[in-house]
Amino acid sequence: MGINFHDKRNKASYTTREADQTWKDTIERLVSPTGRKHAVDIGCGGGIYTKALADLGVPSVTGVDFSEAMLEGARDNCGDDPRIRFQKGSAENTGLSRGCSDLVLQRALIHHLSDLRPSFFEALRLLGESGVFVVQDRTPEDCLLPGSENHIRGYLFSLFPRLAEKEVRRRHRSEKVSLELRASGFRQVEELTLWETRHRYPAKKELYEDLRARNGRSILHELSDGEIEELICHIDKQLPDGEVIEKDRWTIWKARV
Repeated sequence: MGINFHDKRNKASYTTREADQTWKDTIERLVSPTGRKHAVDIGCGGGIYTKALADLGVPSVTGVDFSEAMLEGARDNCGDDPRIRFQKGSAENTGLSRGCSDLVLQRALIHHLSDLRPSFFEALRLLGESGVFVVQDRTPEDCLLPGSENHIRGYLFSLFPRLAEKEVRRRHRSEKVSLELRASGFRQVEELTLWETRHRYPAKKELYEDLRARNGRSILHELSDGEIEELICHIDKQLPDGEVIEKDRWTIWKARV
């Protein structure tokens, strides 16, 4: 059974960490956040990256999500930061005004969408003439990299091949994303890969607690509690003792209006 993003019991699932410096450095190089006026984070979840955009120097950031439960968690996560506001809306219909933004981010969103073009059209509608659109997600190739002491996700798919099949079905190939961006009216589409540090755990037990809570990993909601314990046992045999620095490989597309 997949995650229910509208269940208030899951409202903190995407608030339990901060955006890593590896991500911030990449975004600084790509879009020069301090030169932006208003960013929109579509599919903001718990507001981790909404907050990161503000911390990078964007003076006004709007987080949009279709789940009121997620938005409640995001508001709790970001506190009373005057630079940040949240709005309920979908990827295809944010409810924001045309041309209101000069930076739109869709991070870890498009694998939840079967048809990319409506959400890309909406991003284009929001952006002004010098606007930049950043899409970040994992391709099938990113997901199926083998497990290692950093790439923990790889152990999940080697132990449960059925989840690898499910993951590949919902992920979009890089060529398709680039094609859909251009077909939606964007130009100068660039693509790069990023090994983003997801979390630094002082010891393995903290990683295992995160896995049991299924924090920030919607795919883990496909597993029973017993299977989660099986996964933890499998990972424990692979990892050395000590600090765990978990990383995932992502693909990032940058497109201009």
